[in-house]
Amino acid sequence: MAEPTTLGLFAGELRRFRGIAGLSQDGLAQRINFSSALIAKIELCQRRPTREFAKRCDNVLETGGLLERIQAVIGVGPVMPWFRHWVVVEQEATGIRCFQLSVIPGLLQTEGYARALLASGGLLTADQVEQQVAARLARQEILTRPDPPLFTAVIDERVLHQPVGGAEVMRDQLRHIVKLCAEQPRVRIQIVPTSAGAYAGLNGPFVIATLPDGDDVVVYLDDQLQGRFIERAEDVKAIQKLWDSIRSEALSHQQSIEMIREVAESWN
Repeated sequence: MAEPTTLGLFAGELRRFRGIAGLSQDGLAQRINFSSALIAKIELCQRRPTREFAKRCDNVLETGGLLERIQAVIGVGPVMPWFRHWVVVEQEATGIRCFQLSVIPGLLQTEGYARALLASGGLLTADQVEQQVAARLARQEILTRPDPPLFTAVIDERVLHQPVGGAEVMRDQLRHIVKLCAEQPRVRIQIVPTSAGAYAGLNGPFVIATLPDGDDVVVYLDDQLQGRFIERAEDVKAIQKLWDSIRSEALSHQQSIEMIREVAESWN
């Protein structure tokens, strides 16, 4: 069975949307042609939802496919408890702006790169590494779904030269980014060249998510142990100004793609 907190994420969202729709468990059961007993067990985290169950609930509750996307994450491994809220935000977002100083952003990582990164330091067991890799790859579905968010990543040039997993892993990783950007017009990438010297981004990575109403913006800050969320209007505004400052130091999307392509071929 999936890790309890991940099941709790699905259960909580199912209850929330069912409440918004004004449906009891029996009422939802009749609409999706599943038993109310099953719905009760899923909402109590006693059963894992199937993809078909999630899909039918999405259609009836008009969630925009959120439950099916969470179900995909449940099916491949645990989501850390502190990361639960961000998974929901990430799945619902219409826009994601990401700055990374030291690694390739998770939504752009290849399997090999993610595995090398998670295995470094020996803090996770082999099984935990594989679970985390699978969960990370499942999250990437948002970039290729029919209604993907506008994803813009700004990355420090040093990330392209940081040997994570060796030359082959790095070459494949950078080629993957070039290919993804070519195939997905809503994925954009910009590189801050080392020639920029000292700039605002040196203080650390962050992600800004824009929600469907266009007004609510949530900022996710990464650190060594966990992430934290910034939702106060004043703090969000400050992070947005920081984003604008960092982007002003970056190369254009096309210039960045050309740089990534060149660096990819230098890994041999």
